[in-house]
Amino acid sequence: MLGGLPSKSQCCIQVYRQEKRQNYQKVQPKEQKMKIIIDGKRIELDDKKTILEAARENGISIPSLCDHQRLSPFAGCRLCIVQIKGRKGYPPSCSTYAEDGMEVKTKTPSLQRLRREILELILSEHPNACLICTEKENCDEFKSTIRKVGETTGCVLCPNNGRCELQDVVDALKVERVRFPSVYRELEIKKEDPFFDRNYNLCILCGRCVRVCHEVRGASTLSFTYRGSQAVVGTVLDRPHLESGCQFCGACVDVCPTGALSERALKYESLADDTAATICPLCSMGCKLEVESKDGRILSSKPAPEGAVNRGQVCVKGRFMIKNLVHSPRRILKPMIRKDKELEEVTWDEALDFVACRLKKYKGKEVALVASSPEPH
Repeated sequence: MLGGLPSKSQCCIQVYRQEKRQNYQKVQPKEQKMKIIIDGKRIELDDKKTILEAARENGISIPSLCDHQRLSPFAGCRLCIVQIKGRKGYPPSCSTYAEDGMEVKTKTPSLQRLRREILELILSEHPNACLICTEKENCDEFKSTIRKVGETTGCVLCPNNGRCELQDVVDALKVERVRFPSVYRELEIKKEDPFFDRNYNLCILCGRCVRVCHEVRGASTLSFTYRGSQAVVGTVLDRPHLESGCQFCGACVDVCPTGALSERALKYESLADDTAATICPLCSMGCKLEVESKDGRILSSKPAPEGAVNRGQVCVKGRFMIKNLVHSPRRILKPMIRKDKELEEVTWDEALDFVACRLKKYKGKEVALVASSPEPH
């Protein structure tokens, strides 16, 4: 169903992929604990994990842009490279599984130098003026006022400013310049679909959107097209999402590390100052949401990663419609009674008395209750 949770067949695909990945990982017997060393810290692992997973679970930061906890290893950005004692080269930690006795280093001078060079190559095809600007901290208060432009040429013009993982990685690696020639791809910004824009001039080809659409949602709306320097994410025959089987669940937007996929409703909004967990009221499924707000006004709703029912996913209604429904000028906020063919606001006591008075005359089988699964909780 369009915009719904994964169908039964899609869930079966997910279970199959999870089982296949578990078999590939060759989980050791539970009585055996794997011992590894990362940056001098001794770590014990119960199950087979990648080096990146083991590091993050133990508070060791390794930069990455293509890895995501819900997706299979991709090793595309190459920023998570590490050094392993006794091995040549710099294997990516997101796709290298820990082995007993392994000694790993994540922050040697040579690693940091390579990471900065790799990141510079990524930035050479991404608007980078603001990312490496020495005065970028001084224009924060003006950033939200200059986004009404057709082209995004820097962070101050990007709808994802402040929510961008690329910004975090640049800060972490302390990149101060890009030594390679910058290239702006001049791709058309896709705005024909509802809810979000697609600006692939900001895309770093991490593959997250393609993989979440295929591995988690089972829709396979997105794919890589072309090759080499012409590679870009797109749909079959470059058709709009409305014509390509998109569920408009927003999963691709949620995993995008840059502003390539951006929620249209957030384009001119500043960052949220509060996040609250709630249950989606739009059907009986019970999906857990995280609602972001600013000064008491809802900005956006997203699926909670730990939701037991929806497992970090949500339908189009829960993802993009909560804000509009809550703040709609047509929303009834007070009880109303129809008098002389017009609805008039009344107190709750008046409304309850009105209903009770009319229900008194009905008894026994004259009373019926109608219930529906889409009714809110």
